[in-house]
Amino acid sequence: MATPSQHELRKQFRALLESDRCYDVGSVFDPMSARIAADLGFEMGILGGSVASLQVLAAPDFALITLSEFVEQATRIGRVATLPIIADADHGYGNALNVMRTITELERAGVAALTIEDTLLPAQYGRKSTDLIPLDEAVGKIQAALAARIDPALSIFARTNAGVLSTEKTIERALAYQEAGADGICMVGIKDFTHLELIAAKLSVPLMLITYGNPELRDFERLASLGVRVVVNGHAAYFAAIKATYDCLREQRQIHASDLSASELSTKYSTLEEYRLWARDYMNVKE
Repeated sequence: MATPSQHELRKQFRALLESDRCYDVGSVFDPMSARIAADLGFEMGILGGSVASLQVLAAPDFALITLSEFVEQATRIGRVATLPIIADADHGYGNALNVMRTITELERAGVAALTIEDTLLPAQYGRKSTDLIPLDEAVGKIQAALAARIDPALSIFARTNAGVLSTEKTIERALAYQEAGADGICMVGIKDFTHLELIAAKLSVPLMLITYGNPELRDFERLASLGVRVVVNGHAAYFAAIKATYDCLREQRQIHASDLSASELSTKYSTLEEYRLWARDYMNVKE
């Protein structure tokens, strides 16, 4: 089967945004997983920043992966993808000018959409890992992203954290990003439908939610009615791959069965605890 052009996939993604449905995204991490997701009927896939860090570096999601490393993985996926791919571009790998470079590189990689978040990344000395940058700086980054875009079909979503902001501040940021021209708003930390309804009522652009399987947000018809078009329920496929690899190699070495979960294996082999200690000792980072 012929691979659709990058522009065709972007138009396909925009058509999904313009529909009246909410779509459950397939988490992909390499060319094979992208082909599997398409074959299983997923309308779109996403390359998560945390997954890319694990896949490329075996490192936790501490903003350690570079733009070039992330783009290389996105390019491998984009080369074979027959479904639109969303790239989790984190904070755009720096300031507004870095964001422009990020847009240029990921557009060439073939992604259909990407998210730029307003988190203060990488984590700063003595600050919380969930701290956000000032609103005017975040707006500037979205404006810069839009200015750098060549193919107008590429969708750029502004992402914010509704879990660390008041509802009023979440609305303020989302409205500012919408007015700046973002094609959609991506939010993490939405608690339930009551929380979502208060925010969605003020917005007119499509919404993307990162829910991590929150059972309070599993009614897709209701989500669709509130303007949610994309839901990311986490990255279970990659963690399942870690577990399967571990079990296969363990059995090959005839090592007794392990009760370690996929999450525990990820923590162990990404050396997460070491990174947390380093962040505490050298950066005074607060969880």
